[in-house]
Amino acid sequence: MGNRPGCALTLLLLDAARAVEARVERALADEGLSLAKLGALRHLALADEPLTLTQLAERHCCGRSNVTALIDRLEADGLVERTVDPNDRRNVRAALTSAGREAYARASGILAEHERAIDERLGQAPRAELARGLQTLREG
Repeated sequence: MGNRPGCALTLLLLDAARAVEARVERALADEGLSLAKLGALRHLALADEPLTLTQLAERHCCGRSNVTALIDRLEADGLVERTVDPNDRRNVRAALTSAGREAYARASGILAEHERAIDERLGQAPRAELARGLQTLREG
């Protein structure tokens, strides 16, 4: 591992991401949510109008069949409702219910708590530097 430049850093970055993901998933599970559910709730909460499942799949970066199954679960949980598209009755749109908006607010609070924990561990300047570095990596 030490002979290849960047290998140790890459593995450390991946391990850190998995550890943060696992902590967030555990906290969301206490609310009956997951990161996948939170992602869908977030896109629906930020949209100006109910989204078609195709729009949601594009924004959530996954296949339409995955979004359909995700919306099925969210609908069963009472967090999302399907509506008929008024412009094209062949399309189905998804919208948050009031319970969905409340769940999204609780999940946002959980993420804010995790952000505060990161701030406490790193401090403001290193956190800001880390955020810039991660954005650069994400952009490719």
